[in-house]
Amino acid sequence: MPVYKKPDIYIEEISKLPPSVAEVETAIPAFIGYTSFATRVSAGDLLLVPKKIFSLKDFETYYGYPNEDPIAVVVRSDNSGYVSLVSVTEPSLFYFLYFSVRMFFDNGGGACYIVSVGTFQTPTTIRLKGDSGSNQSTKYGLMDGLDKVALFDEPTLIIIPEAVKLSANDYSTLVQAVLLQCSRLGDRFAIFDLYDGGNKDADFSANRNYFGSNSLKYGAVYYPFIRTSMNFYLKPDETNVFVTYSGGYATLDKLKSSNMAVYNFVIAELKNHFVVIPPGGAIAGVYTATDRNRGVWKAPANLRLTSVIEPICEIDKAHQDVLNVDAITGKSINAICAFPGKGTLVWGARTLAGNDNEWRYIAVRRFFNMVEESLRKSTGWVVFEPNDANTWVKVRAMIENYLILKWQQGALAGSSPKEAFFVHCGLGTTMTVQDILEGRINVEIGMAAVRPAEFIILKFSQKLVKS
Repeated sequence: MPVYKKPDIYIEEISKLPPSVAEVETAIPAFIGYTSFATRVSAGDLLLVPKKIFSLKDFETYYGYPNEDPIAVVVRSDNSGYVSLVSVTEPSLFYFLYFSVRMFFDNGGGACYIVSVGTFQTPTTIRLKGDSGSNQSTKYGLMDGLDKVALFDEPTLIIIPEAVKLSANDYSTLVQAVLLQCSRLGDRFAIFDLYDGGNKDADFSANRNYFGSNSLKYGAVYYPFIRTSMNFYLKPDETNVFVTYSGGYATLDKLKSSNMAVYNFVIAELKNHFVVIPPGGAIAGVYTATDRNRGVWKAPANLRLTSVIEPICEIDKAHQDVLNVDAITGKSINAICAFPGKGTLVWGARTLAGNDNEWRYIAVRRFFNMVEESLRKSTGWVVFEPNDANTWVKVRAMIENYLILKWQQGALAGSSPKEAFFVHCGLGTTMTVQDILEGRINVEIGMAAVRPAEFIILKFSQKLVKS
């Protein structure tokens, strides 16, 4: 209180409004994987350093382009200049990060973090953990990148595209570590690619076992891999395409000057071959676009994937029944399906805790993540405030005002705020005298989060005509 010592007129401004809640971002993915290089100023200075980027151009500036995988083409050509295709040997991709980040931006992605755990190696190297040698490119692994992401507060999604290239045991170790981190920090969610997602005859029972039994509500898994509209990477100098033709054998760049007919044919043919990748990057883009356009409480499903030609295998109704609901383990697998006239759609909205009535749906888990993190950060001012009724009223009013806004936006069910949520804080309701003596303020919050309409049942019957 001010002390007045002389006669005068004094002005005091009295704050009547409660503090407001600043809402956190909900879709800031952290991509972990291998890159061509990792350089901001000096070579390798971004290895195992999470870097926030805002576009694919940023990625290409700091991390480069895809691996220069070799492509073999065999053609026939005759003296008349007629050229026909014999075969194209597509490269077997091991490094997916560039393509996943590109699909993220194509599907509505915004800001994201990149963690490069190493540069492309020959022979291909995908590691769970790095070695202890002096080679900077191999001393980190995917798990090291995950540990580094844990130190950053902003990421809310975790995607590791190259996890599917680990051994089955290492994949299981990694995905369970991801779920543990999401559960421990409580502010992030994991998007997983099914380990056998490139196999139309995947063993779903074995794949479910990889995820263990803990913290399943913090992750979702998608199947199958997707055939994108992206072509395989062609180096600017065109030296990673090897062509066998009637006149001999040459890299594509040599043909440009020696046999233009074959060169043009091969260039055109390469445009008919497309990259197949795990869907996680595209799914992260869908999450981001949905959060921005509708809100985190809208299920990221029944939405078309951009820059996707098709899933690599069709999923019929019987198989999707097995994916969506699993009575034994309860671990749901979200399907990606092609629909005539609609394109490729995300056709699942469940977490790995598919039989959990509270945390079955991705949208519910991520909405609670957002509210919990927003309130945690916005109530920091309460620490060391007097533990009395004035403080309790301010806290309760701040949270109620925020939740009313969420209810008005459609995030909470109920015809009135009273039905949509409750906020309790006070002596005799959430606190005892002992709590106050020990310096605790207990606030209890309940929310009726909206859930997706997963099953639409139309009931028909015949109506008899009355005479």
